[in-house]
Amino acid sequence: MAITPHPPPQTARAIPRRRWRIAWLLGLGVLVNYFDRVNLSVSYAALTTTFGITAVTFGYLSGAYNWTYALCQLPIGVILDRFGIRRVGRLSIILWSVASFAAALTPSIGGFFAARFLLGIGEASTFPANAKAIGYWFPPQERSFATSVFDAAAKFASAIGVPLIGMLLLRVGWRLSFAATGVVSLLYFFLFWRIYRDPAEDPQLSEAERAYIAGSASIARETNPEDRASLGYLLRQRKVLGMALGFGAYNYVFYLLLTWLPNYLSSALGIDLLHSFLYTGVPWLFATFTDLVIGGWLVDELVRRGFDGNRVRKIVLIGGTACGLGIIGAANAHTAARALAWISLSLGGLAAAAPVGWSILSLIAPRSSVGTVGGIINFSNQLSGIAAPIVTGYLVARYHSFALAFAVSGVYLLVGIAAYIFMVGRIEPVPPQPRPSEF
Repeated sequence: MAITPHPPPQTARAIPRRRWRIAWLLGLGVLVNYFDRVNLSVSYAALTTTFGITAVTFGYLSGAYNWTYALCQLPIGVILDRFGIRRVGRLSIILWSVASFAAALTPSIGGFFAARFLLGIGEASTFPANAKAIGYWFPPQERSFATSVFDAAAKFASAIGVPLIGMLLLRVGWRLSFAATGVVSLLYFFLFWRIYRDPAEDPQLSEAERAYIAGSASIARETNPEDRASLGYLLRQRKVLGMALGFGAYNYVFYLLLTWLPNYLSSALGIDLLHSFLYTGVPWLFATFTDLVIGGWLVDELVRRGFDGNRVRKIVLIGGTACGLGIIGAANAHTAARALAWISLSLGGLAAAAPVGWSILSLIAPRSSVGTVGGIINFSNQLSGIAAPIVTGYLVARYHSFALAFAVSGVYLLVGIAAYIFMVGRIEPVPPQPRPSEF
């Protein structure tokens, strides 16, 4: 197979950098909608007092967002490929803003469930749309770091969101904390409305940068509807299914910790509520660092220096996921320091693997089908996001310990690692879908 050399480093540096404005815009969007997600984990004690819910009910409530999010994933990929990132993104932001205000105003636990369902619908397009946008705006040698910008925002939102929203909640109550995230979401809507365009629609994109992007990731071919593969065809592809399994394992651990970590620190280790909010930020900050530096910058830098891109990406993808097994060590930790060390190892490894995984989607998907493949992957993600808080809630209620819950996540990670090794194989495009005239 012929190898197309990447532009010399000095040439790449001389190119205007308007594309990076898009990467940071997408990252800000993920930061905002993860504030909406972590708000619930911070509000566990307050919601228990207000509505009288149990740990099992809280597990279902934590997963409620993922139910509608998951149901929307397969259609949202097709909708993105048909209607585009800009239109779908604007509508999505409005919906998730309304959901935050609805949660703040609800008089009952049923209304709270409804608000979380709406939040799942509103945020369903976020990661498939971002993966598609990165495929439009960045050549392959820059996609890992560009992807890590928005993926790391999910970890950074937990790192700063849990302590900030926790302190806000302790000062003004849980209702106003949800209203505050709704206000922030509306502000992001106006920013997205003003800034986001696809490269072909951006009049301020210079010809030099347009040519640089198109040189490796042809904008014209990426948007050609004739290259779009059907949902059914993509669901039969081994590489796509392997990525879905691997990402599902990652997201199980991610959502277990996203929804239960403050409660684990306070109930299992006896840390008071305020300090559990503050300690929660430690592993998420470490995950933000590994996401940006290892999964993003280091991967792109090695590829630019001539290392085999397939090997570099697979090592970080599989090695990072293997580090996720550190969560099993937390099962037997009896001090906050040891627990945070094991959880930091787990989240840090998974965070390094995540942007590589998201960037791989645009490398294996047929042209104009990145949104659909992203929807398939995120559907698997959200099935795990539904299961993790619910299974954890049942196990904690039954055994009054997080040990078995952490062990279950470790087994799932082993399945995901096997899928990356034996199903994904070499990182290369899946075969184009045969057309009727080709039979």
